[in-house]
Amino acid sequence: MSIDWPHFTPWSALMGGLLIGLAAAMLLLSLGRIAGISGIIAGLLLPQRGEWPWRLAFTASLLMSPVLWQLHSPLPVITLGTSKAMLLIAGLLVGVGTRMGSGCTSGHAVCGLSRLSPRSLAATLTFMAAGFLTAFLLRHLL
Repeated sequence: MSIDWPHFTPWSALMGGLLIGLAAAMLLLSLGRIAGISGIIAGLLLPQRGEWPWRLAFTASLLMSPVLWQLHSPLPVITLGTSKAMLLIAGLLVGVGTRMGSGCTSGHAVCGLSRLSPRSLAATLTFMAAGFLTAFLLRHLL
């Protein structure tokens, strides 16, 4: 994957970060829930009473965000330098890892670190170390 540097602006990254923080704060303040995407999606697959509507609304909002952004300006071009099979395997590994870690980067890094959770700090450091190691292995040794 590469970054579309000619079209990258710090303002779009800043706005994206602010919107993620705003959505996480609104979910926490309104429902007392952590905006961990893996947990929200898992709750859609195994719904509990009264949980399904807000989970569906949150997930639909995530999926609609690129569509709404495209009304404002073009989406950056994303180039993937790997096969669909490798993406599928990587996605499954991430899914298993998030369930084992009781959350994903959004839940631990965005929400957990802002709440000064030691468990989220450990999880985020583990995610980052695994990501750096994987990138190094794939780009330099394999």
